[in-house]
Amino acid sequence: MSENKNTNNGLNKGLDKAKEVMDNITEEASSLAGEAGEHIVDIVEDVKEKVEEIISDESIQKAKKKANELTNEAKEVLDDITEKASEVAGEASEHLADFAEDAKEEFQETKTKTKSLFQRLFGKK
Repeated sequence: MSENKNTNNGLNKGLDKAKEVMDNITEEASSLAGEAGEHIVDIVEDVKEKVEEIISDESIQKAKKKANELTNEAKEVLDDITEKASEVAGEASEHLADFAEDAKEEFQETKTKTKSLFQRLFGKK
């Protein structure tokens, strides 16, 4: 029995040692998992920042491109407006010249008729 007792004691010591090793391994694994988790969180945060920077840069580039497009469109519209305004001004000046010519003729005609009327009224020829 003594041998059995020694064997049991040896087995119990071995089991205790195995439990201690397993506890150490579990503790170390938990510690490593925690550290790894922290590193993963840091990496994810770094990736997130980089993605935000890239998105931000892309957004800025898109905004610049859109601003350039709008500027070009505005220039085209301004050119069209300027062209139309020139056409209208040209037509208006033609009509104004015609109107002035017509008015001059009407004035001459009225002047002649008025002169003739006064001459007939007052008997001067």
